[in-house]
Amino acid sequence: MTKPFKIMNAESASPIFLIADHASRHIPEEFGTLGIDDPALLRRHVAWDIGIEDVTSRMSEKLRAPAIFSTFSRLLIDPNRYNDDPAAMPVESDGVRVPANEGLKKADKQKRIDQYFTPYHDQVTALLDQMVKNHAEPLVISMHSFTPVMNGFERPWHIGVLWADDNRISAPMLEILRKNPALVVGDNEPYSAQEPYGYTMNTHGTDRGIPHVVIEIRQDLIDTHHGAELWSNLMVDVINQLLKRRAVS
Repeated sequence: MTKPFKIMNAESASPIFLIADHASRHIPEEFGTLGIDDPALLRRHVAWDIGIEDVTSRMSEKLRAPAIFSTFSRLLIDPNRYNDDPAAMPVESDGVRVPANEGLKKADKQKRIDQYFTPYHDQVTALLDQMVKNHAEPLVISMHSFTPVMNGFERPWHIGVLWADDNRISAPMLEILRKNPALVVGDNEPYSAQEPYGYTMNTHGTDRGIPHVVIEIRQDLIDTHHGAELWSNLMVDVINQLLKRRAVS
């Protein structure tokens, strides 16, 4: 079985830790297409965060920062949902039925948790434990992408900065991003990190008291390598400015 995660720059001394929960649309062979008749549907946003693996990989390279990526589709099991959330193994996602997720037995759910969800988050914990030893306060940045249109609404934001109870990263990051007149920046848009709480940032950020933030980039801006390069450069510049501010504070 393929590992449910891949890692870049695990031994880096950078205080930045990048997480891409929805990096992959891969469904392991034993699960087929989860009963979805049209394989093209698995290339849509329902199966993964389009473009975010490309952006995050480039950021990791440029920052020489540790990064972890899921290697399984969120339609199999969503690593950013609590296991008892119906959306963790959805029977429908944005109008796409997932037949193999209907009527799942408890043992089948537990198998997905044991093979994919738990090893992925155990590895996040292990990497973060090492970073805490190296840095009193590492900075956790969870990378996601969002659809340009949802329920007929054209989302105007280019990027969203999501946060709940901890604004140690979000507040200065919003300030830096909003200095760019070309950007439409969302504060807890297009989603709020306050309702509901995502599993990853709640578990690895809030519960541990580690500074954290969720970044959402609009998918039509990063669905090509060119777009991913532009946005990785923009994010690296923002993070470097953030690090300079923290160094002098």
